[in-house]
Amino acid sequence: MKTILICPSERRALAHLAETVPLVNIPMCGQTLLEYWLDHLATRKVTDLRILATDRPEQIRELVEDGARWGIKIEVISEMTELTTGQARERYRPSDEDGWAAEPLDVVIADHLPGAETNTLLMTYSEWFSGLLAGLAEISQSNRIGVRELRPGIWVGRRASIASSARLEGPCWIGENVRIGAHATIGPNAVLENQVVAEQACEIAHSWVGPETFVGSLTRLSYSLAWGNKLINWRTASCAVVPDAFLMCSLSQKNLPAGSLSPAGRLGSFVQSTLSRPLEFWAAMREKLQR
Repeated sequence: MKTILICPSERRALAHLAETVPLVNIPMCGQTLLEYWLDHLATRKVTDLRILATDRPEQIRELVEDGARWGIKIEVISEMTELTTGQARERYRPSDEDGWAAEPLDVVIADHLPGAETNTLLMTYSEWFSGLLAGLAEISQSNRIGVRELRPGIWVGRRASIASSARLEGPCWIGENVRIGAHATIGPNAVLENQVVAEQACEIAHSWVGPETFVGSLTRLSYSLAWGNKLINWRTASCAVVPDAFLMCSLSQKNLPAGSLSPAGRLGSFVQSTLSRPLEFWAAMREKLQR
């Protein structure tokens, strides 16, 4: 079958969250919204897909490649403005062409998780977070390799390292290669994406933490969307940049030169050299924080 998938263009209300990637490329429990849709369409026997993209289509092409991962032939088409479903049908579904899925699966707008049409994601930060939580149970029950339910409502990905004294309250999602320090409290309603480091005695509740984000010791996140050094209150839509890398920062800064004089640079090179040795990592971080 053939289908058209419309990727939403920029949404001013979610501009801070989508600064570095298109909305459909933001991770949600280890996969992007676009990947969830491709998984869904593959199970519906879709074999030919035309993706219409206005916001950074090159990043979407990089993610989907040729579609071989899903067994789907994919063509990413750049558009100047976001089309409606009617416009997409008129422009890209020729009336004399066979093999199309029946409406409404022939043209889909990726503004919600598959099967959750009533939980749209892209109008407000609050809506995005609520939609993520609403889909958490269904996401966790999919055939995701390596994801296990540690306790009811608590899902943990592969190679996650969780201190025995850490407290996990469901529902919460702990991604792959996440490290949680001693006496940290995670949840309820917390999502930690892949490669997050949550230091000792930090608290994260009613919040989403983006991939490769460091949350420092004694830091408390509540009702927040945190990614790198950016902190968004999803209830008020206020946004702040955290200046202190020992409170919160992006672990991608580990690629900065080791001799960098900035706190972020010092933390980045420190994490790079110690992340593979978790016990030494926590001990050294405690020493740094006490200075």
